[in-house]
Amino acid sequence: MIVAGFGCRTVTTSAALHAALEGARRALPGGMTVGALAAPADRRAQLVPLAHALALPLLSVGAAEVRGQTTKTISSRCLAVRGCGSVAEAVALAAAGAGGRLLVTRHISPDRTATCAIAQGENP
Repeated sequence: MIVAGFGCRTVTTSAALHAALEGARRALPGGMTVGALAAPADRRAQLVPLAHALALPLLSVGAAEVRGQTTKTISSRCLAVRGCGSVAEAVALAAAGAGGRLLVTRHISPDRTATCAIAQGENP
């Protein structure tokens, strides 16, 4: 499965989430499409409108699943707050499941309130 994982602030708008997703989608190899969205459990509600608009399932990822994920991007703030280098990358990897690998590292929305990364797991 190909999953778009998100990180966001409490003030993030649907437009910012959509912009982060579109930026990440543009970096996907040709022919690949996102099959699900994923967010940290405490930010899930912010992604519901986008998931509904795109008719995609929305997965919640618990704090324990995010903590300790190996990410390509390293943010000292994310390390301190969430225990991972990039929330979007960690969420995408955790939601992708076994054998998850990053396809697209985090893309930041123009207003810098949302990030999106895309990962693929072994199972379709």
